[in-house]
Amino acid sequence: MPQFSFWFTVLLIAVVVFVILNTVAFMILVERKVSAFMQDRYGPNRVGPCGLFQPIVDGAKMLLKEDIIPTHVDKIFFLVAPCIAAGTSLLAFAIIPFGPTTPAPAPAPSVEAFDAAQQAYQSSHQYVIGAGVDIGMLFTFAVSSLAVYGVILGGWSSNNKYSILGSLRSSAQIISYEIPLAMSVLGIVLFSGSLNLEKIIDWQARHGWNIVYHPLAFFIFLTSVFAECNRLPFDLPEAEQELVGGYHTEYSSIKFGLFYLGEYTHMITTSFLVSVLFLGGWEFFGLTNGDEWYHTLLKFVAMLGKASFFLFFYVVVRWTLPRFRFDQLMGIAWKVLIPLSIVNLIGVMVAREFDMPLIVLPLMSLVLIVGAAAVNARRGGPMGVQKTGKIHAPVALANV
Repeated sequence: MPQFSFWFTVLLIAVVVFVILNTVAFMILVERKVSAFMQDRYGPNRVGPCGLFQPIVDGAKMLLKEDIIPTHVDKIFFLVAPCIAAGTSLLAFAIIPFGPTTPAPAPAPSVEAFDAAQQAYQSSHQYVIGAGVDIGMLFTFAVSSLAVYGVILGGWSSNNKYSILGSLRSSAQIISYEIPLAMSVLGIVLFSGSLNLEKIIDWQARHGWNIVYHPLAFFIFLTSVFAECNRLPFDLPEAEQELVGGYHTEYSSIKFGLFYLGEYTHMITTSFLVSVLFLGGWEFFGLTNGDEWYHTLLKFVAMLGKASFFLFFYVVVRWTLPRFRFDQLMGIAWKVLIPLSIVNLIGVMVAREFDMPLIVLPLMSLVLIVGAAAVNARRGGPMGVQKTGKIHAPVALANV
């Protein structure tokens, strides 16, 4: 572990939180602009040039609106729920590298060699709040999973049947998709030999990006993070048939804003996480090798560029794909993604055990994708029409 500096850590946390909060504000503006463009209409264009000051006005409105607490709610948990939603999302970013890092030294044969590597590691600046955390990925998943408490407490404490239904839908969705989310990255851990995100980036810098070797894991992980962030086509808590917002129906003012903050912060965290796990982090086709200042700048820009691409991808998908029904959403998790992640993990374990060449991994992913598509087509889809032409009960009921 690098040496701990209290004031430097406080300053770094303040800078990261400041950047995340402002990114969330302007991400909402970008989402409104992109949705307006895709729907051939005007977006926010009144406040400031091209509407660039709209996030400032929206933030002021959120803070100045009357803070209403209904009399029928459980006040303690009603106030704690949005704090949990926002706090867990911010805490999960603590070990995400947002710029160039030096991998923490592995245990060396001698104490002198390890001490020399540790001193070199401590002398270099690390663009991450919690540097050198050997259980970094496990920490991120563990903290992110706590967000479900904010969702379920928000719905339950509202003492509203529509809110509790929305929280139950959302909690079941989050818990279900955490399984393929975690299992999809175990193959990466097997080959990199560590849960440390800095070491995973270093492995990719020496061997190539994981998206090349684990394309199926990338697809499973990307699909799961959409469900984890409650983004379309997986935003089932907001159900139009009830004309309510879901678990946050009874919330207003800053408390509602904290739920929004948690959702968008989770988008930022997962965008960086996808970039680190599958796109090499700060590495960009060998162009960022070196320790000069401009190499550091290129690494920083490469990392931000990859994360920004996935943030933009979140927005585009929202206005491209229709929303799934809840039975379809759960069917995708339990009947498609979880079996695929299990079979993929077994294949990666076999390849690692027998020390097969890395080219075997993408070929194995291709075979699994084609095989899953063939099985799905033969069955008519997880919730679709069978070969006999009969329709499953959920589909029939939905069409009544």
